[in-house]
Amino acid sequence: MTLRTRLTLLYTALLSVLLLALALAVLTVMQSSLLSSVDADLRDAYSQYTNFAERFAIRPFTTNVPQLGDPLGTASEQRTISDIRGAFPDYHIQFEALIGEDISALTLQASGTATERQLLLNRLRGQINAVGTRRLAGIDPNAPIHISDAQLLRLVASPDHQLLLNLEVKDVGLSPVPTRVLVKLTPFAYGQTSDGSTLATTTIAYFGRGLEETSRTISTLKTIMLVLFLIGAGTAAGGAYLLAGQALAPLRTVKRAADGIGGQTLAERVPEPKTGDEVQALAHALNQMLDRLEGSFESQRRFTSDASHELRTPVTAIQGHASYLLRRTSPTEGQQESLNIIKSESERLTLLIGSLLELARSDGGVLQLRHQPVLALLLLQDVARELRPLAVAQGTVLEAGGQDVTFEGDPDRIKQVIINLVSNALKVGAGTIRLSSAPELGPTPLNSGPGSGMAEKGQKGQPGVRLWVQDDGPGIAQEHLARLFDRFYRVEESRARDKGGAGLGLAIVKSIVDAHHGAIWIESVVGEGSTVNVWFPLGNLPELDDDVA
Repeated sequence: MTLRTRLTLLYTALLSVLLLALALAVLTVMQSSLLSSVDADLRDAYSQYTNFAERFAIRPFTTNVPQLGDPLGTASEQRTISDIRGAFPDYHIQFEALIGEDISALTLQASGTATERQLLLNRLRGQINAVGTRRLAGIDPNAPIHISDAQLLRLVASPDHQLLLNLEVKDVGLSPVPTRVLVKLTPFAYGQTSDGSTLATTTIAYFGRGLEETSRTISTLKTIMLVLFLIGAGTAAGGAYLLAGQALAPLRTVKRAADGIGGQTLAERVPEPKTGDEVQALAHALNQMLDRLEGSFESQRRFTSDASHELRTPVTAIQGHASYLLRRTSPTEGQQESLNIIKSESERLTLLIGSLLELARSDGGVLQLRHQPVLALLLLQDVARELRPLAVAQGTVLEAGGQDVTFEGDPDRIKQVIINLVSNALKVGAGTIRLSSAPELGPTPLNSGPGSGMAEKGQKGQPGVRLWVQDDGPGIAQEHLARLFDRFYRVEESRARDKGGAGLGLAIVKSIVDAHHGAIWIESVVGEGSTVNVWFPLGNLPELDDDVA
């Protein structure tokens, strides 16, 4: 996962949490506001009821005084409930008479011991469930409003003797619906004495209003909040992605510049964005590190070049004197053997000094290339023709084939690469060496897998040509492949000095390939042989007339 993706996810998550918290807060406030509105409406309805009842002498309970045509008083009772239902059609109303109870005494008992509270509850439940003590309006008589013992004790013990509860209330012929209920413990008038005095009893009054509309409003609000949250989260993700990209753009610029800096381009520097933040500090630190590396590389290159130049004269003198003594004097057998060794080692040292000078020039970026069209098959055939006598003397079959692809490069340097690779194959005693060529796009990661010994990846997908040298020698163990292009590195089995070489051949080959912006990698299996692949870009080839072609 990229840094840009991680920043986008982090920013989106934080903003999503903020939006979710905001949505929940809005929903909570709106729900509380709606419930507060319902509560205020219930209190107002209850106040209207008391005024209405006093004005029109409506009583939830009658004295059941016999009247003409109504000896039991039931007609009067039905009239009062019907009047209440007609005056408050949108409310669920219920009255429960607590005959003979005093509110002050009930409050005192509710604050007593657990036993006293239980006795109080038993007495009140008996009053509530007694026949004829409950009156209903807009409520199914078979499913009256019921509150728990804990709620009943709270009602009695509360200073204002009222509760606001969310309950399920059922009307006749309908399903139960969520209802906001105002429960009050209050004295209610139920009739008059013969002298005109008002008779009252302690009553539990229930005024309820359905919450269907409120629930629909809250549900709609939840849907709107969810849509807004999804839109906000999506917008936040898109904005975070763009912002992260803009914030990381200087880092990508620094990375591209750093990718282009190598051993031959240490003089280049990464751009320092004028952002005044950590990115600018990082670019500045990278440039300081490059300054130190360039100084170190330059000192090493200068030392190698100077030391090689200084060594060439004495080594040439040693070689010349040894040759002179061998030609002009008559040394003993032992002296002749020593002089031959001196001459041989001085010649090897001369070759080593030449290789060091060539690498020093390559490190300094002064390796001169003569770019011109090169015919791949023709070049391989020339190498095979030159080295075939040496191969035949060793009993090795040397063949060249493939497609004749034209590409741009320095033919002498490329020929030096192939000769070096063939010489290495001869040194390890290969019985057959095959040189081949074919057009091929720039190396892919498949070529650079573990154990491929790939030195450079080249430019993936770029048109080019691949030259390879395949042998049936002993092969190279996988642990050695990654270091074969290191200077002075030798595979354990080939360390014998009698095979020649100083461990610089492949390093020189790599420097030449790098100068051509190519790639080189090795594939090898122990006991089966090795294949050294060299890839060069086609380059800028001049267009040839058809007649010339």
